[in-house]
Amino acid sequence: MKNDIPNISVVVLCYRSGETIASFVDPLAKSLDEHDKNWELVLVGNYVENSEDNTPAVVREIAERDDRIRAVTKVKEGMMGWDMRAGLEAARGKILAVIDGDGQMPWEDIVRGYKILREGNWDMVKTYREERGDGLWRKLISNVFNGLFTVLFPGSQCRDVNSKPKFMTREVYERMDLRSDDWFVDAEIMIQARRLKCKIGDFPVVFHQIDSRPSFVKPRAILEFIVNLLRYRLGEFRFWFKPAP
Repeated sequence: MKNDIPNISVVVLCYRSGETIASFVDPLAKSLDEHDKNWELVLVGNYVENSEDNTPAVVREIAERDDRIRAVTKVKEGMMGWDMRAGLEAARGKILAVIDGDGQMPWEDIVRGYKILREGNWDMVKTYREERGDGLWRKLISNVFNGLFTVLFPGSQCRDVNSKPKFMTREVYERMDLRSDDWFVDAEIMIQARRLKCKIGDFPVVFHQIDSRPSFVKPRAILEFIVNLLRYRLGEFRFWFKPAP
């Protein structure tokens, strides 16, 4: 199986998950096995240097159990965007998926999205959070951000920019040029998908609350979102008279 090209690579973002990541990975792997045995999991356990985070050791141990599971464990040079890009760069599949491994987005959504992309002949499939358990404040921030995104990038076919999992074909990924190191990477994916005129499908998911740790998204990230949206909007003008690659 090692030399085969996987039909799907699932990049699981595991930052500071520790031992809890096994309870996410094990049922996900079983679910994929029941649908298509030619899969790959890329567990991104990047870490802050000199921290006491045991996630790198945990994901490496999990990867030793199955040659379809790979671990990416690098000293962090950025935030979530850097981790996601590191995972996508390591993934080898024909279809690529990205999901957080903290359980807020259920592992069951991976096979759901995989089926939708294949059966619908989409370039990309993403989710939108129909139900949210993360509190009124986060819902408000999300609604404002999504509204601003829609105004600045009309026709983007995206009602919930930051929702995961996201799925895309290998061809679409290789036509993108993802550079975000921070929390803006989800929006960057959707902006580039809009630019490439991708055919995008979506489906609803339930977003759960996490009580075991505080959110990694700090107030400063809100300002970063807005600044990046405006910067990318201005940057899009240079593509007006260029054909899509």
